[in-house]
Amino acid sequence: MEEDAAVSSSFTRHTCLKLDLPVEDPKAKDAVFVKGTWFPSRFDLAISDGLDAWTCHASEAEVRLRAEQWDLPVAEYVVLAEHYLGFQQPGSKYGFEDAGNGQRRLSWTFDKQGTTLEWRWKCQPSPNNKQTTAGILDFLMDANIRLSEEVVRKTQSYQKLKSEAEKCLLQSERFSNEKVEFESAAYTKFVTILNSKKAKLRELRDRIPKNGTAGKDLKEDDSTDRAESFDEGSDDEIVKAEPAEETAGDLPGLSEAAASSGGLRARRRTRK
Repeated sequence: MEEDAAVSSSFTRHTCLKLDLPVEDPKAKDAVFVKGTWFPSRFDLAISDGLDAWTCHASEAEVRLRAEQWDLPVAEYVVLAEHYLGFQQPGSKYGFEDAGNGQRRLSWTFDKQGTTLEWRWKCQPSPNNKQTTAGILDFLMDANIRLSEEVVRKTQSYQKLKSEAEKCLLQSERFSNEKVEFESAAYTKFVTILNSKKAKLRELRDRIPKNGTAGKDLKEDDSTDRAESFDEGSDDEIVKAEPAEETAGDLPGLSEAAASSGGLRARRRTRK
């Protein structure tokens, strides 16, 4: 039994709805508070307009019968009822009409596959209006306290995250400034080294023309000496070339070859 109670309590849900009801006079306002306690296979409703109160105890047998009439599983029927009585749905038409003998009929509509359906549950007058209304107010106050505490926690968490974000932003700015300073120092050092290298290159460039002119003078002197030695040896070569032409005719081998070639030419002419 204790295990069943624990399981049942773990699946129990509570809702409280301020239900605005339609009235004939548009200037008038009518509203009731509907507190729902939802179990896996049944639910309880407590309704109050601030003066009078009503209750509805939907037993498992009644919920099962209604679910069978609508061809729905019991759990789905309970969830659907909670959907419309936990939050006021804009497309639904709600009613809380007099059913006689102090009873009221709570109704709401919904669309299913293009058809408008209506669910109705009869509510009995509460045996103790003050107690029922006080129970609704206690639930609202507890819910308000929980919401306030949650808001405080959310606010503190937000402030903490905001503080951490500001710290991260400051750290990022510091890193950015350090990066700029480092890049500036590196650029200054690079420019200094580059200017030093340029100065050395200019100094070397100024030295190069002087060395180049001296080397050019040395090359011109060498070429002049070579030209003079070439002119001095040319006369001997000419003198030596003339006897070579004269001696060529005195050789007996050359004269015989010339004579034989002349005889061959004469024979070729007679044959023709």
